[in-house]
Amino acid sequence: MESAAGTPAPPADHVVLLALDGFDAGYLPLLDGLPTPHLDALVRRGSLTTGTGVMPSITNPSWTSIATGAWPERHLNSAFWYDPEGRVARGQQRDVAVPTLAEAVREQGGTVLCVQWPVLQDHGTAFGDRDGLYTRPGGDSARRVDDAVAVLRGEPVLSGGTPVTLSRPPQLVAVYCDVLDALGHAGGDRHPGIPAALRDIDAQVGRLVAATEEAGIAARTAFVLLGDHGMTTFDRGFGRAARTAVARAGYRMEIVRPGDAPRRRTDVVAVVGGVASLHLVGRAADDPRAVAAIRAALEALPQVRAVHGKDDQARMRMSPRYGELVVEPQPGWSFGSTPRRPAGRHGASTELEVAFALAGAGIAPGRPPSDPRHVDVAPTVAALLGIDPPAGAQGRVLTEALAGYPDLSRR
Repeated sequence: MESAAGTPAPPADHVVLLALDGFDAGYLPLLDGLPTPHLDALVRRGSLTTGTGVMPSITNPSWTSIATGAWPERHLNSAFWYDPEGRVARGQQRDVAVPTLAEAVREQGGTVLCVQWPVLQDHGTAFGDRDGLYTRPGGDSARRVDDAVAVLRGEPVLSGGTPVTLSRPPQLVAVYCDVLDALGHAGGDRHPGIPAALRDIDAQVGRLVAATEEAGIAARTAFVLLGDHGMTTFDRGFGRAARTAVARAGYRMEIVRPGDAPRRRTDVVAVVGGVASLHLVGRAADDPRAVAAIRAALEALPQVRAVHGKDDQARMRMSPRYGELVVEPQPGWSFGSTPRRPAGRHGASTELEVAFALAGAGIAPGRPPSDPRHVDVAPTVAALLGIDPPAGAQGRVLTEALAGYPDLSRR
C-alpha cells in the first residue's frame, strides 16, 4: 500500500496499547481455562507470549522502559532508593531522562490519547492538550476504557475537569489498568479474584476492538497488550535477621521508609521495594571492605536469593541510583517484616516475566516475537506507525512478529 504522496504507507495508522499492571506471565495458563472470546479473537490476528522486564521489576521503572525503549541505566527512573544529597529515602518517582513514545509521536505530527498511564503525563500528553490528551478518570478498567471509546467516537472527555475533544483521531491510544496489580498485592499471585479480573480485561479488549470498528479504523489498527512486572506471594519477612547479620559483620543497618531519613549512627541504609537497595553511609561509606563484609553476611542467609554489587547491576542495566548492594529475597520472603496475611511482591528477577500480546495491522498472525523485552516495545510501536523511535531507545524492532518481514523461524 502507498500513501497519497506515493511513499510506502506505514504498517498501521493507529496503535492501541493496553497497559495492564501486574499481568504476570503466570496468568497465561489461567486464560486457557477461562472464556475470553475477545482476547482469543484478537490473538488469532497475532500472538500471545511471554515478555521480559527490567530490574528491579517495579512499576514505574518498568513502564518507563516500555514507554521510552530505554533501559533504566539511561532513563534513570528509579524506585525505592536512598538519595544521599537530600538524605532521604525515595519511593516511586515519575522522572524520565529521555523522550517517551508519546513525545516521538507528537514531534512527528501525530496525536496521542493517554488514559491514566502516568508515565506519559507531561511527557507527550497533558491535561487539556488537544493533540496529546491525558485523562485520569479513576475507577475500574471499564471506566478507563470509557474514555478511550469516547475519543475513538470523536466525543469529548473530561481532562482535568474540562471537556476536551481531541483534534483528530489518535495515532496512539494508551490505556492503563491496575486491577491485577491491586489484587496481587492484596493476596498474592493466586488471589481468588484474578480469574474474574482476567475475564473483565477480556471484555474491555472487546470494547476497544469494537470502538475501532465503529470508527472505521479497525483494519489499520494494531494492538499491544502487556504487563509491567510479575507477582510473587510472600508470607514471611527477614528484616530482623538481615539487621542481625549485618551487625555481626560490624555495621549498623537501618530499614528506612520512603520520605524518611536515617539516624546519624547508621552505616547501611536499606530501602525496600520488592528488593532492598543498600547504601553505605557514615563510617562504611566508600569502603570496599565494608561492601565485601556486608555482602558475605547477607549471602549467608537462607532467605536471600542473590546479592548484586555494582558490577552486577551494570550488567543488568539498572539505574545507577541504587546502592552498593541490591538484595533479592527468596520467593516467599520479604526483606521487611512478616505480613499479617499472605501478600504480593515484585521487584526481583523472579518477577520479570509478563504476558505480551501483539495483534492487528502490521502483525503477522502466529509469529510471536523472539524473547521480547520491555525496551523493544517503543521501537516496535514506532515501526508500526512508520515513525522514528524515541531518541533514547535502546531496544530493537520485533521484526520477526511483523508482516512484510521474513519468517526467520522457518530457516
